[in-house]
Amino acid sequence: MIQGADRLNLVSEYYFSRKLKEVAQMNAEGKNVISLAIGSPDMPPSESTIEKLCEVARDPSAHGYQPTMGTAELREAMTGFYKRWYDVDLDAKTEVLPLIGSKEGILHITLAFVNPGDAVLVPNPGYPTYTSLSKILGAKIVNYNLREDNGWQPDFDELENMDLTGVKLMWTNYPNMPTGGRAQRETYERLVKFAMDHDIVVVNDNPYSFILSEEHLSILQVPGAKECCIELNSMSKSHNMPGWRVGLCATNAQFIQWILKVQSNIESGTFRGIQLAAAEAYRNDEAWHREFNINTYARRRKWAEKIMDVLGCTYDKSQVGMFLWGKIPESVANVEDLTENVLHEARVFITPGFIFGSNGERYIRISLCAKEEKIEEALHRIQKLTK
Repeated sequence: MIQGADRLNLVSEYYFSRKLKEVAQMNAEGKNVISLAIGSPDMPPSESTIEKLCEVARDPSAHGYQPTMGTAELREAMTGFYKRWYDVDLDAKTEVLPLIGSKEGILHITLAFVNPGDAVLVPNPGYPTYTSLSKILGAKIVNYNLREDNGWQPDFDELENMDLTGVKLMWTNYPNMPTGGRAQRETYERLVKFAMDHDIVVVNDNPYSFILSEEHLSILQVPGAKECCIELNSMSKSHNMPGWRVGLCATNAQFIQWILKVQSNIESGTFRGIQLAAAEAYRNDEAWHREFNINTYARRRKWAEKIMDVLGCTYDKSQVGMFLWGKIPESVANVEDLTENVLHEARVFITPGFIFGSNGERYIRISLCAKEEKIEEALHRIQKLTK
């Protein structure tokens, strides 16, 4: 009999892939589920971005293969974006690499730095792809704790006391998903020192620094960070472009070359229209970012907080990002009991925190990627359920 590869036994189908099929079946039965689970912005990119895409798409000469390294226009826009918002200087020719989103970047970076049997440090709780792709590629997972009482920041004393033998990469994500923990300059400084002290490459995944945040921080702002750290950034969240699949990787020229060697053997360059439209989007002004990244999500957050209150959850009002992370009450035995009850009785899909790791087992996550009236309707449904 034909068998699948052994690596398939190391991972399960992505939680949202599996659960969305269930939600689709419920919707087919007329149950009209409101999804507050996925972080997929429901707003459009800027008008100038769309216009640029249409303009380039009408050019008969624009439809050929593009360089994997990306067009010069896109790389210049990416470095300009980093200088304008983070005050980080990058060489457009050698220190930035366009990606088809951060998830692909996680794959390429792991392939470039980690041999089978090497170890990677993964946050708990954290983005499940850090774990699943590492397992598929034969890496050993070493979890490090993020805890609410420490602001969801790494415990560096605990890290120093861990067995770091064979560790090649450390995944970090600030502002943090799923917890909404804020990026902190002190954390970035300590991460850079940790990387230098232990010859570990720290990879900071940074797609949320514009969402409900007035402060835009990058690990590359720390002196020396570029020599031992990599930063991923994505247009999905900050520019309302999740389906466009445009992100970037920024680091030193040698690291970029290693990652490009992998990337160029896996994929070809993105359609020229998307690249030039993305370059246009990187020039969005402060007013656009304030309206879409702050004002809109702030209005939605108020409704999400009311849902947390109705469910008896506690949460940190200072958290940022496009989710609200809350701790379930002691009276609830299991987080999935709560989320499944809300899904099947109130017809509202929210995310149980256990999918992000054991430190998320007493938490839920509510996405802000729905219109205010939808979140308000979700609130009313849950209110009826809890009476």
